[in-house]
Amino acid sequence: MNKIVVFLAFSLVLFSCNDKAKATVENKQKLKEEIAYTSIGMEITDGDALSSERMMVHYKGLKDGDTIPVKMRGKITDVCSKKGCWMTLDMGNNEEVMVKFKDYGFFMPLDAKGEVVVNGKAFVTETPIEELRHYAEDAGKSKEEIEAITEPKLEYKFEADGVLLKRK
Repeated sequence: MNKIVVFLAFSLVLFSCNDKAKATVENKQKLKEEIAYTSIGMEITDGDALSSERMMVHYKGLKDGDTIPVKMRGKITDVCSKKGCWMTLDMGNNEEVMVKFKDYGFFMPLDAKGEVVVNGKAFVTETPIEELRHYAEDAGKSKEEIEAITEPKLEYKFEADGVLLKRK
């Protein structure tokens, strides 16, 4: 009789644990459905990605030539209209980050909008006038806007090896 009671108790514990594990898997699947991404470039996850506000704290501490490996979140403000070879991210407080893609290994969709998670290297650099004008031309700016660029600019930049583009 004791063996039967022990067997029933063990079976009850086993089945209750199985239900909890099943519920956890279902919850994770539901969360993935709620936050669905299109992966571009190297496969990454959105875990441990810094918010744009937190990332700007790191950028402010960088000097020209400094580089840090990081994963961050941002909102797309612009994408290269010719082939998607760069994008800019709104980091809040009128700050933007220019994102290029490692070794031109992948490109963003030309109509990409919304939130992204990027993984790679963050750095600060002075961008020469010619390059700024080239980006303005790629972005479809007018001739007057392009010619108004007369000084180099200290910019926040990012070289991404992987991107998650939030699906709508």
